[in-house]
Amino acid sequence: MTVLYKADPVRGAVWAERFAALAPELPFRIWPDIGDADAIRYLVAWQPGDLAATLPNLEVMFSVGAGVDQLDLARIPAHLPVVRMIEPGIVDGMVEYMTEAVLAIHRDLFDYALQQRTRTWRAMPLRPAVSRRIGVLGLGMLGTAVLERLRLFCFDCAGWSRSTREIEGVACFAGEASFDAFLARTDVLVCLLPLTDATRGMLDKRVFAKLPAGASLVHVGRGPQLVSADLLDALERGHIHSAVLDVTDPEPLPADHPLWTQPRVRITPHIASATRPETAVDALLDNLRRHRAGERMIGEIDRARCY
Repeated sequence: MTVLYKADPVRGAVWAERFAALAPELPFRIWPDIGDADAIRYLVAWQPGDLAATLPNLEVMFSVGAGVDQLDLARIPAHLPVVRMIEPGIVDGMVEYMTEAVLAIHRDLFDYALQQRTRTWRAMPLRPAVSRRIGVLGLGMLGTAVLERLRLFCFDCAGWSRSTREIEGVACFAGEASFDAFLARTDVLVCLLPLTDATRGMLDKRVFAKLPAGASLVHVGRGPQLVSADLLDALERGHIHSAVLDVTDPEPLPADHPLWTQPRVRITPHIASATRPETAVDALLDNLRRHRAGERMIGEIDRARCY
């Protein structure tokens, strides 16, 4: 009943220590030291390649991240459950990043940074949070946690998802029929959607045009969801005020990409959140217990929907 880990080996060493402390009876190996391939029942990886198909007794494929779009599901046997990582460290990191990004936009820090370049000392009117409308695309674990935190600042919060959701104190929109209405009431658009065929390229000129003039974007989903040329055009025209991008396409951006030098764009290198080894091992061990008990695992994906 061996667990095989195939990702960052430095983090893997922390995983190994945590396994030894909490589940010493469960063999834990770090790729490429796989030992007896027949003994491996669980694979934990970021990009497993063809490894999942070559382990004859594998029972579950776990992603070390909150998403699974980096996995080629066609190379993972159809009978294997695929489980994305849901653990407190990922949630906490994302809430921290999103809170800072939204507050930076709300408190005009992009404008003050531009003023600083010209040594301009000019105060701007302070807008109350209750008048700033936040709209979050994606109401899963991360989107819900972000909205719960932003509500504490008294922002006017809304969320959109493909299926109907209810979140206390949040105006929830669902499905294509409500998408335009959601955009029309959004001053800061936050993208936390997974990458699917339906979301690829969705942050485009049509979406930007539906937002109120002067709206801003915080994008922490996946790079291919954004049409960067359309964002640059909307920024140049002033329809979009500013953008915080933690994901790009490709990653990293080429050195000559115009997003680097757009003064109202802030780029971070896909660091909004990350799996924390200590809490990730706890979450994995809980899912292993669920699997052995015949229960559905937390984070188990629907392959047809890719999330």
